[in-house]
Amino acid sequence: MSSMEPDESDTTQPAALRGRDRQRVKGGATLSDELKDTLEDLIVSGVLKPGTRLDEAELSERFKVSRTPVREALKALAATGLVDLRSRQGGVCVARISLPMLIEMFQMMAVMEGLCAKFAARRATEAQKARMSALHDELTSILASGDHSRFYDVNQDFHDALYEASNTHYLAEQTRALRKRVRVYRRYVTFQPGRMTATIGEHGAILDAIRRNDPKAAFDAAIDHVSLLEDDIVDLIAALSEQDTGAS
Repeated sequence: MSSMEPDESDTTQPAALRGRDRQRVKGGATLSDELKDTLEDLIVSGVLKPGTRLDEAELSERFKVSRTPVREALKALAATGLVDLRSRQGGVCVARISLPMLIEMFQMMAVMEGLCAKFAARRATEAQKARMSALHDELTSILASGDHSRFYDVNQDFHDALYEASNTHYLAEQTRALRKRVRVYRRYVTFQPGRMTATIGEHGAILDAIRRNDPKAAFDAAIDHVSLLEDDIVDLIAALSEQDTGAS
């Protein structure tokens, strides 16, 4: 089992994380809240990979806090499903998702994103449509430049803009939560050969339907987009299997 130390150095962590290790209380947040947010970012970005062991003493030393906020942060992360407090290997680990459950999650994501697109086609403001268009154009330029890491980040922004354009509350919140839950796994799929090129076309179909105020076409295009990601699950399984082999 791997330790809590990420494969990458701290300098390759998401920019939002750098300089936060010694942060205490900000905007009324407690120490455990700050630590929970930091660990959550490390997990969903893939810096701390599924199966990575999270040792209370190591976390306490790394972030210069007592064990109490560490324990509270881990419990909060366990409540969201990101951390397993009772892993089969013993101790606390970044949670793994079984492959059958992962497939179910992708299927649910397809429906939820479809609904977001459907509502966006009915409710999106011109400013929200313009935001999605700008992000789509940026993704196209990034793909041409070959900056794959940047593509992944802006792709996240495009989907966030879609949820915002749905002008819903509960649906958008739950869609973001599920996307966050599978984000590290979805990252594997994004970097498979040809997937980024396909994403441009699939996003274009969603955006075109929203511009035409066609809810059904938007719903179908968004479902097709996530379903095609699910079709890449074989490549995902291969990537995960290779990771597990390397860690053993």
